[in-house]
Amino acid sequence: MVKVNENIKFLRKQQGYTQEQFAELIGIKRSLVGAYEEGRADPRLNNLVKMSEVFDVSLDALISKDVSSEEAFAKNGRTQLPGPKVLAITVDKNDRENIEFVPQKASAGYLNGFSDPEYVEELPKFNLPSLSSSATYRAFEISGDSMLPLQSGTIIIGQYIEQLQDIRNGKTYVLLTKSEGVVYKRVFNYIEEKGSLFLVSDNKTYSSYEVSPTDVLEIWESRAYVSMQFPDDRDVGDMTFDKLTGIVLNLQSEVVKIKDQLLE
Repeated sequence: MVKVNENIKFLRKQQGYTQEQFAELIGIKRSLVGAYEEGRADPRLNNLVKMSEVFDVSLDALISKDVSSEEAFAKNGRTQLPGPKVLAITVDKNDRENIEFVPQKASAGYLNGFSDPEYVEELPKFNLPSLSSSATYRAFEISGDSMLPLQSGTIIIGQYIEQLQDIRNGKTYVLLTKSEGVVYKRVFNYIEEKGSLFLVSDNKTYSSYEVSPTDVLEIWESRAYVSMQFPDDRDVGDMTFDKLTGIVLNLQSEVVKIKDQLLE
């Protein structure tokens, strides 16, 4: 049976509100929010109506459905990320959005603090004037060798993507997932066919795998990268047309494997 208190707590956290902030929006005391979430009190109808407006969900969904399920994020045919609708950002003295930087050592903490404005405020930040001012960006330091030739320690600058349907198959993205934290992969969107996203590494020694949309908290489309390592001239010289063709064919082969899995 669906518990309203669990829905309230889930939606409040997913949208990045503290109990105090949420209480102010509803017009009640913070202690009453705690009582609702712990199941010690039942919200009155007028408060439920206000909550449904703040959460942007129907009253029926709030009181009768498990809003943490995948279906709860399907709205107008577009699958929304189960993260906060109001993205935590920072701005500079000229009121321009910063690019917050998530280093490797902060990746684990980012999973817990990504929706906390105070946590995001403490992250290192910088600006790149060449990027569009109409979008939101974040930088992530990647680790490991799954995305060679990009080396471990490379910084990926990603543009925030609100809808999973905006994913372009085969493009690279930084994803924040509940199960693995921050990952950088090529993404293939097969939600309609199989209800999953497929994540593929450029390093073919790593197997592709699938994740559920409900496991994804944030997704950032890669727009640029910063690396302390310059390309090896010998590697550039060895990149013949045949080798470049081979890379493309390998990627196409990976896509075929994914499609075969969908048909099984």
